[in-house]
Amino acid sequence: MAGNPAPADDLPLSGITVVSVEQAVAAPLATRQLADLGARVIKVERPGDGDFARRYDTTVHGQSSYFVWLNRSKESLTLDLKSEEGRGILEELLARADVFVQNLAPGAAARMGLGADDLAKRFPSLIPCAVTGYGSSGPWADRKAYDLLVQCQTGLVSLTGSAQEAARVGVSVADIAAGMYAYSGILTALFTRATRGSVRAVEVSLFEALAEWMSQPAYYTAYSGAQPPRVGTRHATIAPYGTYTAADGRDVLLSVQNEREWAALCERFLGSPDLVGDPRFATGSARVRHREEVDALLAERIAASDSGEVMRLLDSIGIANAPVNDVQQFLEHPVLAGRDRWRDVLLPGGETMTALLPPVDLAGAVPRMGAVPSVGEHTEAILAELGHTPARIDALRARGAV
Repeated sequence: MAGNPAPADDLPLSGITVVSVEQAVAAPLATRQLADLGARVIKVERPGDGDFARRYDTTVHGQSSYFVWLNRSKESLTLDLKSEEGRGILEELLARADVFVQNLAPGAAARMGLGADDLAKRFPSLIPCAVTGYGSSGPWADRKAYDLLVQCQTGLVSLTGSAQEAARVGVSVADIAAGMYAYSGILTALFTRATRGSVRAVEVSLFEALAEWMSQPAYYTAYSGAQPPRVGTRHATIAPYGTYTAADGRDVLLSVQNEREWAALCERFLGSPDLVGDPRFATGSARVRHREEVDALLAERIAASDSGEVMRLLDSIGIANAPVNDVQQFLEHPVLAGRDRWRDVLLPGGETMTALLPPVDLAGAVPRMGAVPSVGEHTEAILAELGHTPARIDALRARGAV
């Protein structure tokens, strides 16, 4: 777990400055990915407590597991945006920035003159990005949105869990979706500005980001007349595709994607070549209709062998499979170790944590894995860069503007 942060000037987004009035997950995920690739990200936080995600938990050497995931390689500047002086400093920053990201409460950006139209008049080369709950217009523009609320509103929770009980997805999937789309939207806007000279505002809502991810079950429901059922670790519309318990008590997932794989499974794993032509199982749709019979055959066979033996045999005949890992087993996964995906990241207070490299590898570009900032750690340096004297900075701090 070695490796030093890459110099920012060696990375693809070197020279790009991002100012972000951000909190929680979605917007910070978007800007952290920009920072990974060399952008300078100035994170504006409230004086005192800062981003409320700093206090979600204290599990990583006293720091929040959410915050350390989302905020490495950023500079933290505290500003009271309710004060005239705080807003004035933000304006100074925006005059020098390439991108402005905000996920303020509904209506707050417009009230402060930070909406896309207002910004375009004052800063015509600035790319604004708004991350909202349900969009900046429409009937729910003023409604608050959090991840689990959006999972419920999009119907995702109705698809997740067992037949007996619905369940939330175990990670902040709506926030992550919105953060990813905001990131790609910002990159597209930067490319458009560079190649065409035009500036386009970016907006992503949590609801519409997750709505895109719901498209397959939505279309299935719209055209079949019934939504896919909740089937636990099974796949709702493919069979066999699910988990079965081996003799040693470990669950193994396997997936059959086509008729060739089904034939191999019958002949070489189940030892029943006669099942290949059985009309109950001859097509994917037929196997879904007869899922209980398919599952019974596989459950009996897998229960007779240890999980390692089951997975080795499935590998040998080309059937995709996996053990059902817990989180600790994921942390120890041989792919992460074998591909050297862990790096040390400095935390506030001097402790270090091990963090995963971002998943996109760009040839010749080593992602920056810089420190996670403490609240307001870079306030004095940024204000000095803007031309504020030490006396002026002290006065701003005394008045609570920074």
